[in-house]
Formats: sequence, structure tokens, C-alpha cells
Amino acid sequence: MTIDAPGASPALSRAVAVEPGKFAAAYWGRAPLLSRAAELAGPDGFADLLSPAAVDELLSRRGLRTPFLRVAQRGSVLPPDRFTGSGGAGAEIGDQVIDDKAMRLYAEGATLVLQGLHRLWPPLIDYSRRLGAELRRPLQVNAYLTPPQSQGFSTHYDTHDVFVLQVDGTKRWRLHEPVLADPLEKQAWGGRADEVAATAEGEPALDVVLEPGDALYLPRGWLHSAEAQGSRSLHLTIGVRAMTRYAMVEELLGLALNDARLRATLPYGVDVSDPEALEPELTETVEALRDWLSTVEPAEVAERLRARDWPSARPEPVSPLAQLDFAAGLGPDDEIRAREGLRWRLADDGAEHVVLRLVGRTMRFPAFCAPALRLALGGEPIRVGDLPLEDDADRLVLARRLLNEALVVPGN
Repeated sequence: MTIDAPGASPALSRAVAVEPGKFAAAYWGRAPLLSRAAELAGPDGFADLLSPAAVDELLSRRGLRTPFLRVAQRGSVLPPDRFTGSGGAGAEIGDQVIDDKAMRLYAEGATLVLQGLHRLWPPLIDYSRRLGAELRRPLQVNAYLTPPQSQGFSTHYDTHDVFVLQVDGTKRWRLHEPVLADPLEKQAWGGRADEVAATAEGEPALDVVLEPGDALYLPRGWLHSAEAQGSRSLHLTIGVRAMTRYAMVEELLGLALNDARLRATLPYGVDVSDPEALEPELTETVEALRDWLSTVEPAEVAERLRARDWPSARPEPVSPLAQLDFAAGLGPDDEIRAREGLRWRLADDGAEHVVLRLVGRTMRFPAFCAPALRLALGGEPIRVGDLPLEDDADRLVLARRLLNEALVVPGN
């Protein structure tokens, strides 16, 4: 799988002002981190990722549909029919964003939330892919456009880590420590609304105003609320999906069905609602589970986690027509490279073949192709004529197949 070398984190350095090792040890999943614009690497600010003009274009010219826009006012999410409708002749789909409706709601104090921008807006498609590769986690990107002196959402927590990038205007953030540490996706804040509200009444752990170019990292579970100050505020929220120990437990339970003791039926007539009657069966089950767990191979768990993790992130986009034209005219002097973010694993399949495992599919190749595959998919551009195969005819056949299957792209 292609990924940046350890310690090389140019995308992360735009969002945190400490070196990656310190961020991993002191902040990742542990504590908030405020990074001021002057401390961050890269261009000044984040307008290259999304600007107010880009928001105008998205709202008015891109044919957005729900759920790519969400609108919140006074702590409540408004129904989509307040800002959507038909796109007109030739685009009669009824849930398209209507720009003047969205404008009126914003003028009346509503916050506009542009969702899924990691799939919509080219600069964010590219940045989120790079950041996700460095963190080795899937990302989602939303933008929040809040009118002056307004607050779109009440105090809450997220079940994923968050990087906040302030693009335009200023916004005051109040942070409180978690009421539930490291919440899972099934443990949303709404189930603890009273605790959240009570905690929010206390003194915040951090009370800060973000200005353009500032960034804030929040681990999942940290309570937060944000209010625009004297002008409108536009910020990006990059959500990072967590891989947890609980996910490993879930996959272990999936493997446990292979153990006969754990599949055994409870004794005839046992009353499972009676703790005393259940106690010996629980003891036997825990012992059986402990014995079975000692036999589990890491490769078995990794295979199941791979099936869960890989589909959650997409590789670099391809340009279908340009890609096919390039493949059709391919020559030995042309260069190819693996798609950024491509997930793959090469394994033997008997003596004669290897299997390339990808998201949702597998491909078989002659075993002698393995060195060429590893080189072509290794991340660095490679000249087709330099692939370690017998002759140029074999090299072109393999390279064209990889191009046509969208595993590699033109290297220059």
C-alpha cells in the first residue's frame, strides 16, 4: 500500500504546529491542540482549500443535492425542503439546493454546513487524501458558514477526532473535558444530553478565538461549542474516523464462531435470567473464550480489520478518458505510478500465480509478474521499459492492464 514514509507529514504540518512524533505521543486521542497561523507550515491560511468564493460556487453552480448541504438554526437542523427544490428543466430532481433559499436562511441567522467536501471540491479531495494517508485513517470534510454573532449547534461532542481549520472570519470555541472518554459511534452525545448540558455550564478547559489560518485539534469526546464573532465565520472540520480496540473485539467475536466450546448450547432448562443459575455457565464461557483467544493469529484479525478499514477511503481520482487514451498510446519510455491512497496486498496463489487483493476485488497474475507489480505499485514513478519483465511486449501488456484497471496513472 502506498503511504508517506514515517516522519514525512507535510499535510499534517498544515493542521498542527508540533512535529508528528510529539503530536502522536502527547495529543493524538488525548488532548486538544491549538495551533496559530504563524506556527503552521504551508501557505498562509486555508483559502487555497476553500474560500468564500468557492462556497458561492458550490451553493449556486454545482447542482448540490442533500445531504451535501445541511442547515442549522438555534441548535436545530432544518428540514431539507426549506432549502431544496427542483433543478428546473432537464434536472427535475427535487432535492437540489436552491441558492436563493439557502441565502435567505443564512441571512436570517442559520449556519450552512457543506458536507462531504472530500468528495466534491478538488483542493479538499487532494488534501484530505494526503492527510488521510499520513494518519492512515479515513477522513470526512465539512465546511461551516456561520453568520455574525451566531451559533449553529449547541454544546456537543463528536465520536471522531476533528481538525478545525479557520478559513475566514473569527469564531470563539469553548471546550470542556469529556463526559465519556473515547466514545464509539454508537455512543453519540444525544444519549448523554443532560450531562453534556450540565458540564457546559462550568468553566471551560479552553476558551479561544480562532482567526484565519489558525487550527484546532479535538480528540473524540471533547465537548465543544463555537460562535461566530463580529463577522461571518467559515471553517473546515476534518473528521478522522477512529479504529478502536472495540473494533478488534468485534472482529474477534466474528472469529470466535469457529470454536466448538463457544458454539455449545447451554444446559437444558437453564434460567438465563437467574444470576445464580447463570454463574457456572458464564464461568465456563469466559474460560472457553480465554482459551480460544490464546490461539488467535494476528493475521486472522488483520484480514478482518482490512475488510472493514480499506473500503472507508478512496484513492486518488482518475481521469477516465485521459487514462484510456494514455493506455492506448503507451510506449516503453512512458512513466506510470500507483494511484495515491491505493490499498493493495500481493500474496502467493500456488506456485504459478500471485493474487493482488484490492478493495472489493482480486486479480490474478503469473508469479513472474510479482517483482514488476511491487515496483509499479510502490508509489514512485517508474518507466514502463524498466519494469523487471522479459521484454517490452510483456511490460506493455502489464502496464496497460494496470492502467485499464485504474491501479496506476500516468507518472508525469
